[in-house]
Amino acid sequence: MRHAVLLLVFMTLSNFTLSNLAMAEDNGIVAKPSKYSVAETINRVESAARAKGIIVFARIDHGGEADKVGLSLRPTQLLILGNPKGGTPLMAAVPGIAIDLPMKVLAWQDADGKVWVGYNSPDYLKRRHGLTDEQAKPLGALGALIDAALQ
Repeated sequence: MRHAVLLLVFMTLSNFTLSNLAMAEDNGIVAKPSKYSVAETINRVESAARAKGIIVFARIDHGGEADKVGLSLRPTQLLILGNPKGGTPLMAAVPGIAIDLPMKVLAWQDADGKVWVGYNSPDYLKRRHGLTDEQAKPLGALGALIDAALQ
């Protein structure tokens, strides 16, 4: 019972819904709340990335594309970004990591209207691809970039 109460307190304090908590634990996705709209969240992350010299390879508006074919989807946008100076050595050492690189940032609106931003956990990617601590270091920068962008 004590563990259930602690879990409930944790979820309340961290603003996670059950689905977000499950997603983060099961899939290695870090999900953080955003006080901005989906579009503004992605705009802010994109601007912060470009300011750091990070290449933005693509921006996909899943909600907008759904609208074009007569389907309904809450606002959802994906940003694909990276730095070849950091990613190329990883792909040379561990070719399979190319499935997860360049990095992706997803912003979505949940059923309650709350906006979330998510990305692959660096620890998850480290385990998934058998990276050393040193190899995994560049993967940790995305979380800090997103935190700064959401201020």
